[in-house]
Amino acid sequence: MVWLRTANQGPGMRHELTLLLACALLAAAIATHAQTYPVKPVRLVTGSSAGGGADITARAIAQRLADAMAQQVIVDNRPGAAGMLANEFTARQPADGYTLLLQPGSFVTLSTQLNVKAPWDPLKHLAPIVQVSSYDFVLVVHPSVPARSVKELIAVAKARPRALSFVSTGVGSNFHLAGELFKLRAGVDLWHVPYKGSPPAIVDLIAGRAEVMFIHAIAINQYVKSGRLRALGVTGTKPNPVLPQAPPIAAILPGYELTGSEGLFAPLNPPRDLAMRLNTTISTLLASSELKEAWAAKGVEFAPNTPEQYAVRVRDDYDKAASVIKAAGIKPE
Repeated sequence: MVWLRTANQGPGMRHELTLLLACALLAAAIATHAQTYPVKPVRLVTGSSAGGGADITARAIAQRLADAMAQQVIVDNRPGAAGMLANEFTARQPADGYTLLLQPGSFVTLSTQLNVKAPWDPLKHLAPIVQVSSYDFVLVVHPSVPARSVKELIAVAKARPRALSFVSTGVGSNFHLAGELFKLRAGVDLWHVPYKGSPPAIVDLIAGRAEVMFIHAIAINQYVKSGRLRALGVTGTKPNPVLPQAPPIAAILPGYELTGSEGLFAPLNPPRDLAMRLNTTISTLLASSELKEAWAAKGVEFAPNTPEQYAVRVRDDYDKAASVIKAAGIKPE
């Protein structure tokens, strides 16, 4: 390390100058990195399989981010272990902006708590950059269930404990958690049946082999319109634009709320100016009329947010999930 000499300079003074020079060089290197970034392709990792929800979001963003940064952005699908393979891979990469992660919130806040491996704290392993979407879920029942409202469903479930089954896409999924929270708040006992993915669960629900499900509005909208399923309510605090006739469950169960999200993460401790550049660039893309329309068609929303605001959302979701998991007695797999 080079250090400066001055008159009457002692060892302490030389040490201070060395530190000052090191800090100045580091700051200059970070600034240069931000100005030149990216000089090579960027990898956008997702734990979703090709064609899955987060994969579709990742590809929509990657295509436009590549144009905005004049550099190739490659979507890297790493499905498995409910998102943990993608989480752990990303966390091991350098925090230089060339490996990013786009995940549904459940893969970061839920599956990390229901994994047989050592506990995973998302804010100690990943750096939130920007939340790219938020959405609620819809509570639907098979028409054989004698309930046309959330209030009536609660009455039926109380009269017939464990007679009604609710299906989900797997233990620890958002849909599972929405059902468990409903059971806790309503004081009812529904029989949980986990499936490996939404298609087989929806098929059995339509066929009447199951009675209740919490699911994305866009996934069952056509079946509600045709009368093959009945929408009773939504898990957010306002109606979903895809199914505006379904009121918030909170109107019957005050305080009930469970929403999902998708977000962009980086390996821990990226340079602040790099994180803000990514946040600003992606926020600008999501504010375009094209992506606004695409998001609305899926029944999801985007509201501008900072890395710090998204970190608060991640922590809140993590803590809320932990509370429901404990109260419902959900065990890691």
